[in-house]
Amino acid sequence: MDPDFLASSDMWWGTLGTIRPFSSFHPDRDVAEIQAALQRKDAVTLVRILTNRSNAQRQFIAKSFQEQTKPESRQDLSAALKKALSGDLENLLLQLLMLPDQLEAHRLKDAMAGLGTDEETLLEILCTRSGQKLQDISAAYKKSYKKDLEKELRSETSGDFAKLVVALLKKDVAAGSVQRDVQALAASLSGKKAEAEPWITILTSRDADHLNKVLMELELETGQTVDQLVEKSFSGDFRLGLRVLVQCIQNPEVYLAQRLLTMKTPLVQGIMVSHSEEDLLQIRAAFLRLNGCSLYSALQKHFKGEHLQALQAICRSED
Repeated sequence: MDPDFLASSDMWWGTLGTIRPFSSFHPDRDVAEIQAALQRKDAVTLVRILTNRSNAQRQFIAKSFQEQTKPESRQDLSAALKKALSGDLENLLLQLLMLPDQLEAHRLKDAMAGLGTDEETLLEILCTRSGQKLQDISAAYKKSYKKDLEKELRSETSGDFAKLVVALLKKDVAAGSVQRDVQALAASLSGKKAEAEPWITILTSRDADHLNKVLMELELETGQTVDQLVEKSFSGDFRLGLRVLVQCIQNPEVYLAQRLLTMKTPLVQGIMVSHSEEDLLQIRAAFLRLNGCSLYSALQKHFKGEHLQALQAICRSED
């Protein structure tokens, strides 16, 4: 077992995140080790240090690294990693160096890049993040890419799905009556064509406790699950958006665990890094319930080498 892991375990164990501040943090020592590892292209050392420090500590390391390089050849740590590494491991360590809001902005940008849009990654971030967090992510997006996130989302989506996506980005909690909300949602399904607007308005403007009561009452009133109602009443990307949103209202860690079951590299890295200091322990527990196999073990079946070591270090342990 890595001594860094043992020394830092009391900082994170018992919390909802798997990565916590390293208790014996000496950034100058870390920078010296990283510089030597970069020269040797020693991925094992780079993984050991960067996966055992909190994001705030990694920012400190990156700042110290830049300050300690020679002025005539000054470069940041991200650029140095790009020269020393490649492939999935490079991408993973670069994500670890990003600020949390910057990382989510980066994932949104990737989801809209090239031909076609990765709607589910857009929905994952928009549905699992709070309104305030999404404001911060929007600001990070503007800073990184010099573009407005809302305009970018509008250009990538259309119809009711576009309205839902923008409402999620701008979501804000407002007071509401459970019974009135249930009646509005039920009424929206009573005509020849279901109305999208009440679903967009209510599901993006109430807190999770309120919405869970609304959805439970709606199921009792209609005799159908919300998923069944959405499935038969709506179609296309808007139906997908509502289904994801409902899952994230009812049990966000289960939804994220389901995403991890795909074992697709960009998804695994994005979710694990972005949730590593927040709720990855909860996601791990949900993954075990869904899969009958721990996330730590599942990673071992799908990845290898230093990339596997880095992912398992973020995961932290067997369940």
